[in-house]
Amino acid sequence: MTYLNRHISRGKWVFATLGILISLFFLWISFRSLDPEQVLANIGRANFALLLIAALVYFIGLTLISARWHFVLRSVKRLSTFRLLPLVAICYMGNNVYPFRTGEIIRIFLLQRNHKVPVTKTATTIFAERMLDGMVMIAFVFLGLLLVDIQSPEVRRVAGIATPMFLAGLLVFFALATRPQVMRWLAKTFVRPLPSTLREKALHFAEEIIESLEGMRTPADLFGAILFSFLSWMVEAFVYWLVAFAFGLQVGYPVMLMTVGVVNLAGLIPASPGQIGVYEFFVSTVLIAVGVSDLDAKAYALVVHMVIWLPVTLVGGWLLLRQGLNFGAITHVDRLETQLESEMIS
Repeated sequence: MTYLNRHISRGKWVFATLGILISLFFLWISFRSLDPEQVLANIGRANFALLLIAALVYFIGLTLISARWHFVLRSVKRLSTFRLLPLVAICYMGNNVYPFRTGEIIRIFLLQRNHKVPVTKTATTIFAERMLDGMVMIAFVFLGLLLVDIQSPEVRRVAGIATPMFLAGLLVFFALATRPQVMRWLAKTFVRPLPSTLREKALHFAEEIIESLEGMRTPADLFGAILFSFLSWMVEAFVYWLVAFAFGLQVGYPVMLMTVGVVNLAGLIPASPGQIGVYEFFVSTVLIAVGVSDLDAKAYALVVHMVIWLPVTLVGGWLLLRQGLNFGAITHVDRLETQLESEMIS
């Protein structure tokens, strides 16, 4: 490993440690004033049957996410939703248990290994998905602010900071994605000072990215990607709503849309895998802001997090084993990253 690689690796682990410390801080400020026995007693009163239904419904949302990826990926490779679904579940599992969004690396690796899709093109479609997610979260937050009386300064602060960032990135992304000639001009401008061999590789790399965004320029694919983006996150908000019913909370569906939007925009905050601590803080903050008691809101936040975290993590782990990999593929993700990076520049 070169000095530069060691330096980058050390920096990544420093960032991961910072994320864990931030998670612990948010857990502390969320639960410092509560009696753990009261929280557990409150959780014990939840309707288990509704929690089980909510966990099953979550997989409908996961299927819709896979359908969204089908449309984003279709200009690169036509793969059915159900062939992509296992890769999405494995991706979620990897992101849930390991830092640095490792699940995305495994998803890229498996799509390349199983379906011969170039690494650069897969990575570009995943970036496009993140932009679409940002668009949905912005819409949910704005809708929530219109329909729900939110008094929390923390919620408004997250919306005020994260929304312009996502919106600016989204506008730039769609502007470049729909104007391939502009992307080519930018690429040629930036690589002009490079040596000829490296310049050719960089331009080839840029061209693959441009080709990968073809789906953003095809009306049917773009419509499908946007439609399934909204549908998938609306189903996740419905999961939140079902868990609220399991606790007997009297909150409307717009509150759940707002909660989904805020907690995902809060994902910009560095945290441990699965957003532990940060997730509980912002979910409970939204609920407290609409009149739910502190105890009920915190108990709810813990349980809804488990409902969307545990089932997909278990299923994703099982699917990872069926792919002929084991959890060493996650703990040794640096090797996968090195392999993928070498393919991107070859």
